[in-house]
Amino acid sequence: MCGIAGLISHQRVKENGSRIRQGIVLQNDRGNGLGAGFAAYGIYPDYQKLYAIHVMAVDSGRMMEVKDYLQEHFVIHNLEDIPVWNKKINDHPLVKRFFVEPRASKIQEAPVPVNEDNYTIEKVMGVNDRLEGAFVFSSGKNVGVFKGVGTPADIYDFFCLDDYEGYTWLAHNRFPTNTPGWWGGAHPFNLLDWSIVHNGEISSYGINRRYLEGFGYKCRMQTDSEVVAYLLDLLIRVHGLSIEDATLVLAPPYWSSVEREKDEETMEKLLALKIIYESAMLNGPFAILAGFDEGMFSITDNTKLRPMTVGQSGNYSYFASEVSALYEMEPELEHIVTPRAGQPCVVYLEPEEEQQDAVPAGS
Repeated sequence: MCGIAGLISHQRVKENGSRIRQGIVLQNDRGNGLGAGFAAYGIYPDYQKLYAIHVMAVDSGRMMEVKDYLQEHFVIHNLEDIPVWNKKINDHPLVKRFFVEPRASKIQEAPVPVNEDNYTIEKVMGVNDRLEGAFVFSSGKNVGVFKGVGTPADIYDFFCLDDYEGYTWLAHNRFPTNTPGWWGGAHPFNLLDWSIVHNGEISSYGINRRYLEGFGYKCRMQTDSEVVAYLLDLLIRVHGLSIEDATLVLAPPYWSSVEREKDEETMEKLLALKIIYESAMLNGPFAILAGFDEGMFSITDNTKLRPMTVGQSGNYSYFASEVSALYEMEPELEHIVTPRAGQPCVVYLEPEEEQQDAVPAGS
């Protein structure tokens, strides 16, 4: 089950979430009301150079603990409640956002050299690991995740997402099976600029989790999907793999396919990735849609036990679990493709200097 939807303006034209809402609400039957969420890129232009830390806490006391912790390690440029419509969902945690930059003095005091991204991840993991009753659920620059327990329409309206404008949107409708339905377990999962939504099960979760914890990541959200966001950060940002090579790690080709590879250089690369990153490989049925600061991509397992479709019209691309959801987001699609099993579909934003003639969809 689970429903996935995404849209991206190649030229960074911003719009509110109404079209992504249509695409995910159409897939209501793919969820059971125990989790939904959205991610949007480009929504904080006034703070685009700062980390936007979204926090949930069970009460004001726990939120104050988070504030004190963040204040110790970051310069807080702004702190505010995330606007919510309480009449839509009455029983919900407190939600706030902090726009922060790491304290230079703290980075200089680190026992080993560390950059701002690694420092921020360490502190995000510190909140989620040590401060009981509170957690960070979004931590990137100029990106925000909004998620919780409810249907996609419930969560969309609760977080007042008509009031935000972004050029990339992700959405998810959850049908939890072997993990709990709670606010922290809803999708998307985010770390820095990576946000992912996932349909399926990661049966390799235990191995993946132990592998990540060897690099300092803490998996505390009680759901298998969390490891995907952390693996993308590790493989691409930390280890420098391309997106295409990272997908070969997450959804590796079968040994028989590697043995049939005629190009010796390609075969050597595939063998190296399978050997070096054996513990990072994902097993089980899955379809994943990932957003990042420069684009979006999808990937499925190598048997394609979960669906993914992709559409394109003008300077926009659309992703969804169902073709009908693509048409909800854009009735005049020009192209539709169904990627083969294990084949990534990657869309990149155009460089900002090439965007002068960008216009909104439908104008």
